[in-house]
Amino acid sequence: MTLLLTSAVPVSAADGLGGPGLGGTGVLVSAEAPALPEVAAASWVVADLDTGEVLAAKNAHGLYAPASTLKMLTAVTLLPVLDGGRLVVPTFDDVNVDGTKVGLVERVSYPVTELFGAMLMVSANDAANVLASAAGGQLVTAQLMNDRARELGALDTHAVNPHGLDATGQVSSAYDLAVIARAGLADPRFARYVSTRRASVGAPLGKPRIETVNKNKLLRDYAGALGVKNGYTIAAGASFVGAAERDGRRLVVSMMRSDPKIFGEATKLLDWGFAAQGSPAVGSLPTEPENLAQVSSVVAISGRSASASPPVPGGTSLPVTLAGLGLAVAAVVAVRRPATSPPLLATSGGPGPSRCAEHRAEPPWPPSRTHRR
Repeated sequence: MTLLLTSAVPVSAADGLGGPGLGGTGVLVSAEAPALPEVAAASWVVADLDTGEVLAAKNAHGLYAPASTLKMLTAVTLLPVLDGGRLVVPTFDDVNVDGTKVGLVERVSYPVTELFGAMLMVSANDAANVLASAAGGQLVTAQLMNDRARELGALDTHAVNPHGLDATGQVSSAYDLAVIARAGLADPRFARYVSTRRASVGAPLGKPRIETVNKNKLLRDYAGALGVKNGYTIAAGASFVGAAERDGRRLVVSMMRSDPKIFGEATKLLDWGFAAQGSPAVGSLPTEPENLAQVSSVVAISGRSASASPPVPGGTSLPVTLAGLGLAVAAVVAVRRPATSPPLLATSGGPGPSRCAEHRAEPPWPPSRTHRR
């Protein structure tokens, strides 16, 4: 491998975690591996879900806004502490959120299990808010999420809200997203939600149930797809975590700060990972001594609410660093390779264009408007 010295770059809290080469900003891959495909994402990781081996990476610990891929951490944090059969009644503040919504209505009760499904399948920000309220509010939930991230070894991640809309100081990394996805897929409930293609959510009395269709195109287009989660805001760009199984081998791909071609590029990286079987690993994901899906402490659940942190102003340049981390000169180890009534359909929310709205249509990914049928 070639040792290169880069100019000053943002440094993560876990620079180099998982292997010394993963602390760099360049592409890291074994010289014995097949040629990598060209990928537009600023940061990505390909890893084995079962062994935790990192097969290749680019800027694995680079800090970027995670958009709705952060909902994986919300689920990993709250699934063990919220009873799936519990009924939760949203408040106005819960449902009055920007971006993608499933269409929850205040003063209507919803089972927690349906809220997890809506959050993970259609990236419903209103469902994420209601789950957070059930766990004590957004501030309490953000703290629980940060505690859980530390337990998992996802040291680059700092959560401010449960839904992933841009907020000051809210960051993650491709390395951490792979770690969180691995923890989630170790929980059968999480794995079931992210692999379900169609479901539904309750509606007010006399109204048809709201149909939910999973936004992860891998489930439709990639054989052996297991999930996991997509994300998009105008400021963050596209982010995506995908997992698939082939011939008994399971891989995860995480990508950040990319463009609308992210699904196609994820399939390229998955194909590459399956073709690279037997190639030397370049790093590893952390492993807990016990089941990755278990929470090590009992969390008291209350019914109080809390306000979300303010969003990042539109146009903020990314990546961003955690407070106080600053800039530093990093050594990069890199190998460059050539690289009845029909059910309602959940749609993007907000009464007009939104800089934070997650996009549901095909490229070029403009902000969405609300369309209810």
